[in-house]
Amino acid sequence: MLPMMRTRRTSKQYNVLAEALSALDRFDELDSLVKEMKSDGILAGRTMRESIAKLRSAGFVESTDEYVDELAPNAKIGCVVDESDEETDDDDDEAGDEITVSDRIRLKPWLDPISLTRALNGWDPSEVKALESAGFVWTPRLVCKILRSFRKPEPAWEFFCWVSYQPGDFTHNPQTVSRMIATLARSGHVELIERLLSKLKSEQILLPFATIRLAIDFYGLSKKPEPAIKLYRSAESICGPLTQTNRVLLCSSLLRTVVKCRRKYEAMELLEEMMGDGVLLDIQTFSGLMQFFAEEGDLKSVHKLFGLVRQCGLEPDGYMYRVLIRAYCKNERAVLGLRVFEEMRSLGLVLDRGTKGLLVKSLWKEGKLREAAAVEERFEGLGERIPTVLPGHVWTVSEADFRRVCDIYSGCFKRGES
Repeated sequence: MLPMMRTRRTSKQYNVLAEALSALDRFDELDSLVKEMKSDGILAGRTMRESIAKLRSAGFVESTDEYVDELAPNAKIGCVVDESDEETDDDDDEAGDEITVSDRIRLKPWLDPISLTRALNGWDPSEVKALESAGFVWTPRLVCKILRSFRKPEPAWEFFCWVSYQPGDFTHNPQTVSRMIATLARSGHVELIERLLSKLKSEQILLPFATIRLAIDFYGLSKKPEPAIKLYRSAESICGPLTQTNRVLLCSSLLRTVVKCRRKYEAMELLEEMMGDGVLLDIQTFSGLMQFFAEEGDLKSVHKLFGLVRQCGLEPDGYMYRVLIRAYCKNERAVLGLRVFEEMRSLGLVLDRGTKGLLVKSLWKEGKLREAAAVEERFEGLGERIPTVLPGHVWTVSEADFRRVCDIYSGCFKRGES
């Protein structure tokens, strides 16, 4: 459910589920959870590593081989770093003032990756020399933390290249490469990303699916639609076969990136291509496309998209009707908005206050006074039942998703009261 709401799953969530499944000896489900974590490109937290060790003991060896190095303590490392595993500050793994390793030695974390990267932001030769003489034992986990802490892509790239030539047995893995690609994509460094991807293909190394999707999203920020389309077309060669859910998410990310770059014709062509390939996009993606074309004043494409929703067997939700009515009103076609409003009512859906006000105002402006009064009459007596806003958001969350989340939380409260 979370991926379809475009909500990133965190290491804390994985840790909680792994601990519960491990305690109940539900190893088949735990094995699936580990695969999902790998697809999300999340480093295994302390709790997850303990669960993976138990999973291996239960015979699931092949699917957990890549975690062997993390499960065994490295004798060369005398101190440890904060165990935060996530990409964002508020998703850190459970790290206190002290870290406990498997041999029961309690060590104080002494290396702050953020402070270290601040000293390296200029990649000054003297600072680099001091880093070399420090004799750090470089691990993928530490390198990921440092790459994540760089504010600019240039010193991050310098560090990424430098660390691969340092003494020791460190080699870049899918996690470190993924972190570097995300940093480069945000700033639009297409050539460097293609160099990395080319090397990965030659070595037959697959990246997490989340990396490809994140890079496509970031290309929208850096206004690079062509590399995003190229990345989309080669996704399976980069991260392996895609599940139907992941394909939908990838298509949605690409369409959003393309419209951010104001490439409306390419967006429609890609949409037709995706549908021809059997991809059934979700309501929120169609709502996002409809809103974009409405802002462009292209009501013909808005009509076409609404027809495609029905053609795909999807039922428009209240939020999509809201997007459609606003599109007509802002393009001075309030009468069409009124027709949509009537269709919405026939399905038992209620319009929000703000959109109702916009529809009435637009009808008045276009001289449709009787129609405007009729809309007002239909809201009489509803009082507090008129929603201030409708649940949903273009591109990310449908009305049904919002209601499911509400039901889950309200159900928990009801059980607590009883």
